[in-house]
Amino acid sequence: MAKNVQGIVEELVKQFPSQVEPVEDQHETTIRVEAGQLVSVMRELKDNPAYDFKMLADLTAVENADDFEMVYHLMSVSDAGMLKVRVKLDKVAPRVPSLVAVWTAANVQERETYDLMGVIFEGHPNLKRILCPEDFAGHPLRKEYTLSARN
Repeated sequence: MAKNVQGIVEELVKQFPSQVEPVEDQHETTIRVEAGQLVSVMRELKDNPAYDFKMLADLTAVENADDFEMVYHLMSVSDAGMLKVRVKLDKVAPRVPSLVAVWTAANVQERETYDLMGVIFEGHPNLKRILCPEDFAGHPLRKEYTLSARN
């Protein structure tokens, strides 16, 4: 059974000292992970019975003024514990490793995020548009995208 989520954060910071940091969040227990360590940390969260985050509830991208952030919500099915994982990405060329090898549920969610926000998921088995037509120009949920920009 999963431990309390705050204890999990403390253990992860010890296990990945320079790649994982706790983040202040009023609503959810949150960590920030370096993009290069994302797969390792997520695999540990899923496969280690002490953590037991078997479910990737959702993933999305957030466009900030200076960067993009990937946001992942994980759930421990055994005790309904929730953990939010954030990853900072480059604003010009947002890239992050794919998590399809960890959770097959990431497949469609990563394609949606690629299609709508333009985040490249390195290693994704079929990264192509899923909502917009293949010849669609741009990514409609980016702040720079407007209907007039499309024309």
